[in-house]
Amino acid sequence: MFDILVAGEINPDLIVSGDVIPEFGQAEKLVDSATLAIGSSSAIFACGAARLGLKIAFIGVCGDDTFGRFMLSEMQKRAVDVSNVIVREDGDTGLSIILNQHADRAILTHPGLVADLTASDISDALLREARHLHVASYFLQTNLQPNLPDLFRRARALNLTTSLDTNYDPSEKWIGFDELLSVTTVFMPNEKEALSLSGANNVDEAASRLGSKVEALAIKLGELGALGIHHGERVRVASIPVNVVDTIGAGDSFDAGFIFGYLNRWGFEKSLRLACICGALSTRAMGGTTAQPTRSEALAFLE
Repeated sequence: MFDILVAGEINPDLIVSGDVIPEFGQAEKLVDSATLAIGSSSAIFACGAARLGLKIAFIGVCGDDTFGRFMLSEMQKRAVDVSNVIVREDGDTGLSIILNQHADRAILTHPGLVADLTASDISDALLREARHLHVASYFLQTNLQPNLPDLFRRARALNLTTSLDTNYDPSEKWIGFDELLSVTTVFMPNEKEALSLSGANNVDEAASRLGSKVEALAIKLGELGALGIHHGERVRVASIPVNVVDTIGAGDSFDAGFIFGYLNRWGFEKSLRLACICGALSTRAMGGTTAQPTRSEALAFLE
């Protein structure tokens, strides 16, 4: 029995830091560091939730190659069950190159097999092994998109709750969510995503529009904390001060914290506070999973 089944993408991050603005014309520049780390929103969420003590199963698609083996090995080290991952011998696992410069970054992504997972890959038997289903990187998982509402309906019929973090839409069209949100229990966009999806002019208006479609809405506001709506109740919480090293995956760690509280039947405001704490603490080191807090670390800040 798992607490959460994560249906997501699998690709590592190659994080390059320093003076990372390239100069063409065959110019070579030296950078400060290069680190291969766990990437992909879904995998970072899974590791963050496992770090908090939840039992996590992961299903996705990767290749039987260097990047795929790296991801599976690193996720297993963090107590994420990857026995349901579909490994393709001739597959090409994707890679994101993160050009990290101070507090800003640019991302170059080779999708590889990111889009290959389908709803039909996720059986009712597998769903029955969990009590919650989480999906992230909606816009990158293009083969999962068409039947995701039906997958969420199947999950809810089997008494699972569902959560969604869309992440950014590279096409910037932001369409196709009315049906999906109607079967989503918890929705966790960031401010830009909430504005784009709702067509609202400000985050409060976006919260009103999106909060009426789901049971629980948690909008990430970065260092300003979060804004949430639960059964019509609007809550704002502040973040905590930290020495920010790298913001990669902070939103995914936020999601892990919120779902931990939600599954443990905490009050909405307390869950939102834990989410902000987990997101903030994850920024203390390079990479999305390196500084993810344990349950005791996070609860110390909560208290």
